Amino acid sequence: MYNLLRELKNKQHKRYLGGLDFFKYIGPGLLVTVGFIDPGNWASNFAAGSEFGYALLWVVTLSTVMLIILQHNVAHLGIVTGLCLSEAATRYAPKWISRPVLATAVMASVSTSLAEILGGAIALEMLFGIPMRAGAVLTAVSVLILLLTNTYKRIERSIIAFVSVIGLSFLYELFLVDVEWGMAARSWVVPSLPEGSLLVVMSILGAVVMPHNLFLHSEVVQSHEYNKKSPSSIKKLLKYEFYDTLFSMFVGWAINSAMILLAAATFFKKGLPVEELQQAKSLLEPLLGNNAAVIFALALLMAGVSSTITSGMAAGSIFAGIFGEPYHIKDVHSRVGVVLSLGLALLAIFFIDNPFKGLLVSQMVLSIQLPFTVFLQVSLTSSRKVMGQYANSKWSKFILFAIAGIVSVLNVMLLFS
Repeated sequence: MYNLLRELKNKQHKRYLGGLDFFKYIGPGLLVTVGFIDPGNWASNFAAGSEFGYALLWVVTLSTVMLIILQHNVAHLGIVTGLCLSEAATRYAPKWISRPVLATAVMASVSTSLAEILGGAIALEMLFGIPMRAGAVLTAVSVLILLLTNTYKRIERSIIAFVSVIGLSFLYELFLVDVEWGMAARSWVVPSLPEGSLLVVMSILGAVVMPHNLFLHSEVVQSHEYNKKSPSSIKKLLKYEFYDTLFSMFVGWAINSAMILLAAATFFKKGLPVEELQQAKSLLEPLLGNNAAVIFALALLMAGVSSTITSGMAAGSIFAGIFGEPYHIKDVHSRVGVVLSLGLALLAIFFIDNPFKGLLVSQMVLSIQLPFTVFLQVSLTSSRKVMGQYANSKWSKFILFAIAGIVSVLNVMLLFS
């Protein structure tokens, strides 16, 4: 009887430890999450909430569902093949397809970095009165030093801490406002398209479903030794990757929703459209108090720095992949990709007169490039030559191509508008 009880206790202990295994695999998904709670998202979300109230919350829900499907799919590529999306495209896709898509992906990463650096610069101006361009230089140089000197694990832990600060900041600010939860709940699931909202819808979509994140996820998912070849290991790792992705994307959905809720409950209610993030801080102060304004700026700084780190890593991964190499900051091609992304973005900032408009347009650029990356990704993950028995099923292909089609249609609508 004693031995039986001890055996049962050991089984329960193992089951408990098995449940805790989930936490060992948290990390890659949160790195991706940083990409869609970046300053570009802030601009899109505050524009949506201040101009259209709760009406565009459904876009966050739709884009997050799309993101879960796409990120889970591209993580499969990294786990099964041990290649990032850029490496796989270089190895398996014809050059006339892979080279243009990867080149535009590099430019999309520059557009991403522009938004991230701008966000950091805006936050520094809010907190310390540092001029915009000086703040941009400070943000870019700081991130470059972090990327060139820190190991991936240190960066991952720092980014998890940054995401926690951002989430807690918005949780605090939501406690200060009166949210119409009934209307919000309906708007999360019922689509509507108010007049003049298409640019903001596209900006939210581009800010959540971001091409550089697809490349980044397929790269960093390998950092936890995901790319093991035994069927049992791959099956286990695919399961934990899905939990990581689902949990991380939910965190991102909650934070993006909180931004729109805050803007709707403060600015839209008062009839104050937000045209720049500095204005959002100055308007929050009389409405919610000085603490809320400072916390807002601090969270923006965290978002700007952490998302600049991930956009730099993504650019390094894309550029190194063009040469058939994995991302490694000691590798020359990875370094060139990082410096190219941050350097060109910083240069572009010196020619931008309206930072808030620059943030919105940068997100629109991402949504225009996105279909090309998605179509490339789905073709690779659907190939038995690339994925073997883990290739997409017919149903998965239908869903993935439908997502790419939705994004393409929205882009056409934007061009006609």
